[in-house]
Amino acid sequence: MANRDQNGIPDLDVQVRAEDGFEILTVRGEVDMASAPQLQAALEKAQQGGNTLVVDMTQVGFLGSAGLSALLIVSKAAPGQLRVVASREVARPIELTGLDKLLAVYSTLEAAVAATDGAPSAL
Repeated sequence: MANRDQNGIPDLDVQVRAEDGFEILTVRGEVDMASAPQLQAALEKAQQGGNTLVVDMTQVGFLGSAGLSALLIVSKAAPGQLRVVASREVARPIELTGLDKLLAVYSTLEAAVAATDGAPSAL
C-alpha cells in the first residue's frame, strides 16, 4: 500500500531495478497531475541507461491525463524502448485515448519481458 501525504492522498512510489538488459520500474499509487512529474523524471532517468524500460503499473489505481502524457513523451523519445504492464485502471485510459496503438501494453510483467519487440500490442 502506498504511503500517504499529510492530506491523506497516496504518494507515488517508483522503484527501479536493472534485470536482464531491462530497466524495470515498479509504480505504486496514483498517477495524476501532481505525481506525473515524478513518474516522468523516473522514466527519463532510467532511460539514460539505454536499456528497454518495462513499467510495471499493476499496482496503480488511477492514471490521469498527465500520466498518459508522461508515458507518451518517454515513448516518443525512444521508440520501441518502453513497455507498460497495465492494471485495469491503467489499461482503460490507455485504450480510451487510443494510446494502445502507440504504446506496447502487456497484462503481465512476464509477457512484457518475454516479448521480442516493443511494438504496440493488444491488452
